[in-house]
Amino acid sequence: MSESPFKISIADATLDRLQQKLKLTTLPDELEGAGWDYGVPLADVKRLVARWRDGYDWRHHEAQLNAALPQFTRGISVEGHGTLSVHYVHQRSEVAGAIPLLFVHGWSIPSPHSGTALISSHSRAGKLSRGRKIVPLLSEKSADHPSFHVVVLGLPGYGFSEGPSTKGFDMAQYAEVGNKLMLALGYNEYGSSNYPLLTQGGDWGFPITRTIALVYGEKHSKAWHTNMVMGRPPADQSTTEFTPTEQAALARTELFRSRGSGYSAEQSTQPQTLGYSLADSPVGLLAWIYEKLVTWTDNYPWDDDEVLTWVSIFWFSRAGPAASLRIYFEAGNRDMRKLFTSDARPTIPLGLSHFPRELVVVPRSWSRGMGNIVFEGEHESGGHFAAYEKPNELVGDLRKMFGKGGPAFGVVPGQPGYSQMGHL
Repeated sequence: MSESPFKISIADATLDRLQQKLKLTTLPDELEGAGWDYGVPLADVKRLVARWRDGYDWRHHEAQLNAALPQFTRGISVEGHGTLSVHYVHQRSEVAGAIPLLFVHGWSIPSPHSGTALISSHSRAGKLSRGRKIVPLLSEKSADHPSFHVVVLGLPGYGFSEGPSTKGFDMAQYAEVGNKLMLALGYNEYGSSNYPLLTQGGDWGFPITRTIALVYGEKHSKAWHTNMVMGRPPADQSTTEFTPTEQAALARTELFRSRGSGYSAEQSTQPQTLGYSLADSPVGLLAWIYEKLVTWTDNYPWDDDEVLTWVSIFWFSRAGPAASLRIYFEAGNRDMRKLFTSDARPTIPLGLSHFPRELVVVPRSWSRGMGNIVFEGEHESGGHFAAYEKPNELVGDLRKMFGKGGPAFGVVPGQPGYSQMGHL
């Protein structure tokens, strides 16, 4: 359980092998005027591959990632699965009495880095882009809002965390890892939040932190927050009247179900078959992930180097790209059905952030059964990657939820005073 400092250091031979594969790329044809109707446009892939092969500097971005946030690894024992080396970011606030906060990412985020670090890049126009992401904002000391000690868990099988080598690693095991990590760091009681990067049914930060709230709530986890707002319709909908906003939300949800969820069906039934393509072809992996980055966000202006850094972390991941798919098979079928059919609900305080371009958007009446909802934030824009697209809005919701006068103020023992939370 001892902690070791960690820096990303991809071997030169691994970088050379990637270049060799990129030079041997064979691209498919494309129908005239296809646009995005059939998937990722050929022109986009050609541009990204050319940049990845001839202009993208991994060492530059590797250094930025290493400089941005403090990274560590630690062995975490998981019942029935041995001990796994888990990678995580641990950003302590300058405020000694700050609130411990666990963030958990989802499938389409490769590691704790994406969306959490101070990552700047140069666009094709040569302009410096991007700014502070969510971890520096949360740990910020201020007289105006609470501060957080932030732990971003790299899920086993993603980024630089070791992957499970045995079958049956599902929600209970991911929750066990998250809880044990927080305890090992000395946070015996903590407020828990998911890194809200979500797929159909709730990308995995939501069900994992929900499981933490169910299994470890009250004793260890004192509150939780998500921007993956889920719910099931009432048994009798004959008298239900939806507002125009809710009608638009249901239409978006149906569009995703019918046109955007094919990836989930494959990953939850035949992940190994798909894994051969993603592990062998960097361009196949690029197209598979880039599609989600573009179609799951709310017109986010992706810079090519942002995309390539994101995909490169998948490619260089410790367990390989195929490992990231297996959560769909292990947990997607059984645990997600349970999520919508079980009457068990966490009792600790729950906060919700509503973003209109999330993949699944449900009427408020459907989400009432998610738990003990004490806070809801409504936003006019933002999609699936809210922590990356809308860091200020998401952090603002957490500050309101846990700040003085907020519904979860003081729920974490040892946080009774306003000054202890970073206030004057």
